[in-house]
Amino acid sequence: MKHIYLNLKRFDVPVELGGVNRLAPVCDWAKAVVTGTQEALRAYDPAEVEFIQFLPEAHLIAAVQARTENSPVQIGSQSVYRDNTAVGGNFGAFTTNRPASIVKAMGCTAALIGHCEERNDKKGILAEAGVTDMSAVDRLLNKEIRCAVDAGLKVVYCIGETSEEQPRWQEVLGAQLDAGLDGIDPSAVVIAYEPVWSIGPGKVPADKEYITKIACFVKERTGGMDVVYGGGLKADNAAMLASIEEIDGGLIALTRFTGEIGFYPEEYLEIIRLYLGK
Repeated sequence: MKHIYLNLKRFDVPVELGGVNRLAPVCDWAKAVVTGTQEALRAYDPAEVEFIQFLPEAHLIAAVQARTENSPVQIGSQSVYRDNTAVGGNFGAFTTNRPASIVKAMGCTAALIGHCEERNDKKGILAEAGVTDMSAVDRLLNKEIRCAVDAGLKVVYCIGETSEEQPRWQEVLGAQLDAGLDGIDPSAVVIAYEPVWSIGPGKVPADKEYITKIACFVKERTGGMDVVYGGGLKADNAAMLASIEEIDGGLIALTRFTGEIGFYPEEYLEIIRLYLGK
């Protein structure tokens, strides 16, 4: 099974507000994403590949409603809160946070947890509080994963090392895996590897040898869990990533990186075609 994930980050923000959304007005944006992709994705065998699109919370209901019968597109949430509602327990006193229960009730089937941007946010908060032991981030993410899995959501758990951490990547990634997956049913989770040190303008992308090395390490450490490339599945690396036997898919975000940068459904579909070879 291959996994093609789409992380739409905050791509709903219009250009005039500093964002990259040239696709549709904000209220129609999620519908435009789903309707612009789902019919073409029917060409692929659902037994061979799954497509999950992770959207900001405000757009989840519209995205779910835009799915047609037996749509190949699944909708996912960008993380969940580390606590959840429960009968006889917390009834939803989570202002600004999204418990897994409501994400599931909205019609989502998955949650993206531990993306480097989420990790940076948690690290920043901990640093402001004077905390220097950043292993706390992995423990917080473990709580999020537990809530998501208990709610019946699939989880894409992101791990990765910064340039400062790269010399000890085995230690860093091993700790993220051990703490994040502690007590978790591995069948409910797919690992996404983000080489944080290689992501961004002016940085050298991770090459095939390095990505293969990491994928082998993760599979060995986790007993063979599926691993996707979270550093950005793009048109220019799709063939290379497809040639790595140990990689089980990829995470797509922006589809255009020059000119009118942003996410464009037709370019997303072309990346998938290039990766899957059909």
